[in-house]
Amino acid sequence: MEAVRLLIKGRVQGVGYRYFAMKEAQKYGIKGYVRNLPDGSVEVVYIPNENESAFIERLKKGPFLARVDSISKSPISVSDDFIGFEIRY
Repeated sequence: MEAVRLLIKGRVQGVGYRYFAMKEAQKYGIKGYVRNLPDGSVEVVYIPNENESAFIERLKKGPFLARVDSISKSPISVSDDFIGFEIRY
């Protein structure tokens, strides 16, 4: 299955960013997951839909305490059939 991987850098850990991303994904009907990475960045993997642009715009803003410096986007293949959107650890 074709999916999209976003790598979000900045002050995005310890500020509620994963919870924010999950709530925004649910609002836009996006299926996938979000997780912290060891280097301090956040990874979002999702199946794109017609609300993808709005979802990414919200992720650029982030929650109140976050600072998003960059978001890189790349296509990936996943074997997961996402039922909803979740926080992974």
